[in-house]
Amino acid sequence: TLSSSSAASDVYKRQILLKADPAQVWQALSEAERFGRWFGVALAGQQFIPGQRARGAVTYPGYEHLTWDVLVEQMLPQELFSFRWHPYAIDPAQDYSAEPSTLVRFELEEHAGGTLLRVTESGFDGIPAERRLKAFRMNSRGWDEQMSNIENYLQQG
Repeated sequence: TLSSSSAASDVYKRQILLKADPAQVWQALSEAERFGRWFGVALAGQQFIPGQRARGAVTYPGYEHLTWDVLVEQMLPQELFSFRWHPYAIDPAQDYSAEPSTLVRFELEEHAGGTLLRVTESGFDGIPAERRLKAFRMNSRGWDEQMSNIENYLQQG
């Protein structure tokens, strides 16, 4: 049935133990320019401010024609960083603004040997049915990759 499959694909969750202290992980998440370096978006000179949008050109190979556009929600130092966006909004000719957005939450927890970073993206059930599953699948794959990216970024110091 549709209800069971949609429930399963409403929320993406992933966690990773990073060998860095919460302050370092927080810098990589909350400072726009640093975030952009590991995430693959040009955010030089920008700041993440709750209630404000952040936009930048995607620098990730194959997606350079896209603009990364988020609405920053919450910033609790070394605890929580969250934003809203339109998932897998990859068709420059399509206006996604009327669609509901998904909520991306990065939660930090101090842990022996580093920081446990939890990433949750919720709200896929509000995305139009014809692109919901694709958006969920592509973002799930993307987040798996981004967790490696932040890990590599922090290891480089």
